[in-house]
Amino acid sequence: RRRRLALSCLECRRRKIKCDRADPCRHCVSARVQCTFRIYSHDMESSIHPQPQPQPQSRLPPPPGQGPVQAAQGLLSAGEVTAPTEPVRTSYASTPTSHSNYQNSNDRQVNAPACPDHNSVADLESGLQDLHIILNTTRIMRFRTSIAHEFAPIITCFARASGSGAGEGGPWHSPETEAVVGQIGELLRECKDTARKIKAGRHASRPPNAVLGTTLPQRDVAAEMATLYFQFFESTHRILHTSSFWSGFDKFWNDPENTTADSRLTVLLVVAIGSSLYDHGEGRGAWRSMVDQWVYAAEAWLAVPLKNRLTVAGLQVHCLTILARQMLSVGGDLVWVSVGSLIHKAMELGLHRDPKRLPSMSVLQAELRRRLWATIVEMAIQASLDSAMPPRISLDEFDTEAPANVNDDEMENASSSLLSRPRHAGGYTSTSIQLLLLDSLPTRLRTLQLLNGLHSSLEYSDVLALSAEISDACRAATAFMRENKGFGILPFHRNMADYLVRRFLLPLHCPFATEAQSNPLLYGSVKVSLDTAMSIIAPEPDEYFSRVMAVGGGLFREGFRSAMTAVALELLVHVQAQHLDGTLHRNAQYRGVLKQAVRDMIVLSVQRIEQGETNVKAHMFLSMILAQAEATETGVSCEQAIAQSARDSLAFCLTLLQA
Repeated sequence: RRRRLALSCLECRRRKIKCDRADPCRHCVSARVQCTFRIYSHDMESSIHPQPQPQPQSRLPPPPGQGPVQAAQGLLSAGEVTAPTEPVRTSYASTPTSHSNYQNSNDRQVNAPACPDHNSVADLESGLQDLHIILNTTRIMRFRTSIAHEFAPIITCFARASGSGAGEGGPWHSPETEAVVGQIGELLRECKDTARKIKAGRHASRPPNAVLGTTLPQRDVAAEMATLYFQFFESTHRILHTSSFWSGFDKFWNDPENTTADSRLTVLLVVAIGSSLYDHGEGRGAWRSMVDQWVYAAEAWLAVPLKNRLTVAGLQVHCLTILARQMLSVGGDLVWVSVGSLIHKAMELGLHRDPKRLPSMSVLQAELRRRLWATIVEMAIQASLDSAMPPRISLDEFDTEAPANVNDDEMENASSSLLSRPRHAGGYTSTSIQLLLLDSLPTRLRTLQLLNGLHSSLEYSDVLALSAEISDACRAATAFMRENKGFGILPFHRNMADYLVRRFLLPLHCPFATEAQSNPLLYGSVKVSLDTAMSIIAPEPDEYFSRVMAVGGGLFREGFRSAMTAVALELLVHVQAQHLDGTLHRNAQYRGVLKQAVRDMIVLSVQRIEQGETNVKAHMFLSMILAQAEATETGVSCEQAIAQSARDSLAFCLTLLQA
């Protein structure tokens, strides 16, 4: 047999036509499809051809007159060095293994929506899989971005203002635009300098012991904030036993000198998390400074390598610290690292094994371990989604059963066993929402394996199946909470539970939604992306959840950023399509909805800066998006409008930062 290398591209081999072996080849250029060549290993080349063989890269021909540009999230990291991604594509096989208690949502066969023909999207799948890998100072950042030439004017303006040298020539060389771009660059530098001063003041922490011993609020105020924590956050993150906490709370205030460090930190972190929902009025700045010091003190305490930290109480402090960092935006974008350490500690203590397989313990201890493990796994998958990194846990690595559907006081009186309430009308307890999140855990873990795996490819059939399961989980949770509306379920609970599950749809569909213009079969991804983004931007009205979205970092900031990108892209695509079709002044209703959504996000970005956010690029980006859309509507110069909106946005944000 002759073992010759196949030098034709994969598309020409599939179509059984002669390939000219160019990069991209003539047939792929004319057909507007991905041109991909198989890359052979060095050993295979040496055994067949003694001479070295070239390794052409996979390349998608750009639209005529337009170069490929990174999507909006790339703007937030412009100027970094991008490492090349691997062009080799491997199929992903979803074969999770787990115990029965976490398999409830996978036991049934989910019928996915009618799926587009595989051959029609196969080329897009291979091109959409690669992530943009950013080498940012000391860590790797990975953004799920794809080609979106609608953002080209915005990214060009930002690149010229930041001095990267991109975007030379064209309408940007007009004297008026050049002057505005220069002002943008100066304002960007002033905003960065001011942000550095703000961060430096927050990081100037005192020794942990001094912080824990002296900076204490009034007892009645602290009790009110702790009540807010248990009323809202313990519904999804079961970390503490209510009556045990309040006993420790009273002991801490009555005799703080003789209270253990883990008990003190537990009280202070609960108060800190609850303070994110408290109306501080004029004293917001002083409170923010004080609770930040508590979080730093907790991190310092956890960092000491002593065995007395490796306890269930120490795990509770660790969970509260991660939650506080996200709620207060204290290094919220780095929690994936901390969650990895948390998982290791929990497994060292045996939380990944069900208490039935461990030495005998009380019912209260067993249920607390099950609740705490479920919270740790939830934190792990949320951090994995935000960081585009592996979740660091899989279903075949633990056999801990789901906690019982009971209230805290029922565990105190149980001697040998607990009777879990049925999950239907009247079956709501303080653990019910955590159980709803556990129902979708297998689906969300498979989603993360598909998105973040090094050797997985984004197959559209998998995307449709997973999104159907996620949507079913959201509907089931909504139905349960509607049935139990009179048992203490608040709009905050509904919004939080829906947010933690539904936001997994955005990274699944956004890459395909970007390509829907050239392939109408993918338009379903546009609808799913936009619906998910709108549910994040405009949830059920609730004062407390609105505060979380304005204050929170980590998963809340990343959700806002993903929704911002989806809505902004849809607005620009729709405006440009109407401009080309000549229908701009005939049907403006849908366009008006999108523009109002952008305005709402601008208002939210202002609130986030007022609450302590130091990154002003979201406000600037949204202002530029709105200016580009309105310039297209009125027929004026997009470049000038974009530059002026960026300048005005930065000038406004600078005053907010200075305040």
